[in-house]
Amino acid sequence: MPPRKSWRQKLADNKGLPRIGSVMGKMTRRWGRGTMVVPAPAEVDAIMKNVPRGKLITINEIRAGLAKKHSTNICCPITTGIFAWIAAHAAEEAAEEGEKKTTPYWRTLKTGGELNPKYPGGIANLKRRLKAEGHRVIARGKRFFVEDFEDSLSVL
Repeated sequence: MPPRKSWRQKLADNKGLPRIGSVMGKMTRRWGRGTMVVPAPAEVDAIMKNVPRGKLITINEIRAGLAKKHSTNICCPITTGIFAWIAAHAAEEAAEEGEKKTTPYWRTLKTGGELNPKYPGGIANLKRRLKAEGHRVIARGKRFFVEDFEDSLSVL
């Protein structure tokens, strides 16, 4: 069995992406007709890397920026989320190996300003890092959100 790829290797493996195609089948019910880009992992990471301290971005803003960049109607929501998750783990892997400047993944939120519990260190790590940058994290049931996150959104 071949050795497992590191998170950074997964991030660097573009698998022939980005790729542009038509929105078809069941997807048209939700997204309408038009074109969709499936981004490369490095594209998602590049946007996440450029979010300055004290600012935030959501997966939807990343998707909108990539759709605009590729002149498509939408950007694939599934792969964008997966690639953000890979970028977060690659950043943590790099930090554990002593790299100082890594992707600030804690600044990337889910839709509605929700923290992503699947990011490295879970909610506790994200809360600590976001609070250190001046954000207030609130609980809504079992989920956590950055309060008034819209006021801190980064402009692409």
